[in-house]
Amino acid sequence: MQAYFPLFTAIPLAMAFINLLVTKVNKKVTDFLAFLAMISLASMAIMMLFESPFSYQLGGWAPPIGILLVSDGLSSVMLVIINVIGLLSMIYSMKYMTTYTAKPKFYTLFLLMIAGMNGVVITGDMFNLYVFLEIASIASYALVGFGCEKNELEASFKYLILGGVASTVVLFGIAFLYSMTGTLNMPDLAVKIPEIGHNHAMGFVMALFIMGFGLKASSVPFHAWLPDAHPSAPAPISAMLSGVLIKALGIYSIARIMFNIFGSDTMVSSILMFLGALSMLVGVFLAVGQHDFKRMLAYHSISQMGYVMMGLGLGLNPNVPPALAALALFGGLFHMVNHAVFKSCLFLCAGSFEYRTGTKDKTEMGGLIRRMPFTSATCSIASLSISGVPPFNGFWSKLIIIVAFMKAGYTIYGILAILVAFMTMISFIRLQMNVIFGKLPEKFEKIKEAPFAMVLPLVILAILCLALGIFYPLVDQNLIEAAKDALLDKAQYISFLGR
Repeated sequence: MQAYFPLFTAIPLAMAFINLLVTKVNKKVTDFLAFLAMISLASMAIMMLFESPFSYQLGGWAPPIGILLVSDGLSSVMLVIINVIGLLSMIYSMKYMTTYTAKPKFYTLFLLMIAGMNGVVITGDMFNLYVFLEIASIASYALVGFGCEKNELEASFKYLILGGVASTVVLFGIAFLYSMTGTLNMPDLAVKIPEIGHNHAMGFVMALFIMGFGLKASSVPFHAWLPDAHPSAPAPISAMLSGVLIKALGIYSIARIMFNIFGSDTMVSSILMFLGALSMLVGVFLAVGQHDFKRMLAYHSISQMGYVMMGLGLGLNPNVPPALAALALFGGLFHMVNHAVFKSCLFLCAGSFEYRTGTKDKTEMGGLIRRMPFTSATCSIASLSISGVPPFNGFWSKLIIIVAFMKAGYTIYGILAILVAFMTMISFIRLQMNVIFGKLPEKFEKIKEAPFAMVLPLVILAILCLALGIFYPLVDQNLIEAAKDALLDKAQYISFLGR
């Protein structure tokens, strides 16, 4: 697989342009071309889980001068999240996007977004990370406003402005870092930064990265774009934004830079834990009162990312026992994977309900389990997962984070995590009562289950919600443990320089 590693960016980039050209002649092949690209990428991503860590030198140029691509436990997990969720969202789009015009252009933007996210998680170079981040971001701005309605364009413009601010802040951080170290190669930075020491200038760079990538991750107080962007986008894009994009561009970048380049730091740890707790609380309290199905899910994304940020924060704390720091980091990474699965499922369910009923307002729905049993059942499973009900996957990751904080002596954070889990459960019980159970409105008596291409991804994601919970020990040893070790083993990351 090592020889084919650059294909994770080359395939979606090439197919994006081929799709545009070929569909000028025959538009019917657009589904096939997009599916061919995504099934190839998803298969390659799953095979990467069985590869040992390695680095790839583009053009044979040795680092730190040449461009370096890096594969380790964390990048492998991220590639699986991006490309498997991407494949399921693409299959869902085959039928869902028939309600929109310009389907070939949708797939081109979709593939560009995939290329950008893949590039972010495999690059070992800060400037290339920025370039790929911009490719994914610009494609996502266009996809949010794809419907061209007033609300969609307004949300897209707001996302563009705040995303542009985030990108500028990140670029400033990269420029300052280069001025101090003379390199942008990430393993090389991991060597040179300890030699310089954590002075005020380095602290300023770290603050810029937390602000810039925190905005990409929609962490409070940088979250203003997300509650408008996610509900406005087509359902498969909402699933990608919430399930994948905020993790690849925001959470992954923070984790990779703070753990592998800068290393443990008490101040950064405290900031991440505080922002995580704030995001959990603000997100869940804003979600509870929402009538719009997708907007409610968007606020829950902010809240659930708070758990991940808290886990990363405690993992960076040099003052807690290493075993507890590793446990918190493991919980944060496991919750990131779980959130990608159950939140993608929930957004696709919301899209299917809207596809058949024509509304996103929960209070206008009810009793849909009688007309849409598969969509309703998968929505219930994903709701139980995000609520942290055993034996579903969300239960284990939340429990691990709470136990790590309690054992480390951060009791207040642990209690807040329990409170937010309880509030999340209340929110999704109301969702079940409003949408799935209760009396079926007369106007929905004749609606049918969503088409097969839209139901299949929901069923697969619901099975994953259950499987990741029941087979938790298997996931522990073969998936998340490797990702955690990749972040904690800074020496291994430096070894990618090949010195």
